Order: sequence, then structure tokens, then C-alpha cells
Amino acid sequence: MTGYLLVSAVLLTCGVVCMATKRNAVGVLMGVELALNAASVNFVAAAEFGPPAAPVRSIAGDAVGIGLDGQIAALFVIVLAAAEAAVALAIVLAFFNQHGTADVDAASELRG
Repeated sequence: MTGYLLVSAVLLTCGVVCMATKRNAVGVLMGVELALNAASVNFVAAAEFGPPAAPVRSIAGDAVGIGLDGQIAALFVIVLAAAEAAVALAIVLAFFNQHGTADVDAASELRG
């Protein structure tokens, strides 16, 4: 478990540093994606090494312990990251078409 948490901490640190230091909007978006990937690694590690899931009754009445909670949470994080990337890239492209740069410091006024 320690290895997974270490990898997750490194990913989160890289993501936060990338979000804080990059001036380009695409670089900031890459930092957000790294932070979301760190959360996914944590979800999967917690599901693998955490307490066992409560058994679920199958149609036949057998107790089945699947334990896919972390993987399902990670899947939701991946879907959220894809939606976030699509919306954010559309905003960045619209900003680039209007201002000619993707520099986040140039976004002093955001009017419609």
C-alpha cells in the first residue's frame, strides 16, 4: 500500500506544482489531470488494501464479494476528467481565438 500512496503523492505534487507554475492554460490543465490521476490511484489502492466489501447476494442467492468500489470511483474520476478536459479545452480555444494567446495572465477580464 505504501508504494501506491507514494506514487499518488508524487503525482499529486507534480500536478499541484504544474498548476502553480505554468502560465499556459494547457499546462494548467495537464496539472489538473495529474491531480485527478492521483485521486484515481488512491481510490484503487484503498479498495485493494482497505477493509473488504460487504458481500452482495447474487441472483442464485450466493454471497459474492466483488470489491470494485475503488475501480468504480476511479472510472467516475476518468469520466469527470474527460468532461473537464473537453469543456476546458473549448474555453481555452475560445480564449485563444479572441486574445491570440493561451497565457492565463492575459485573462484579466472575462466578459461575454
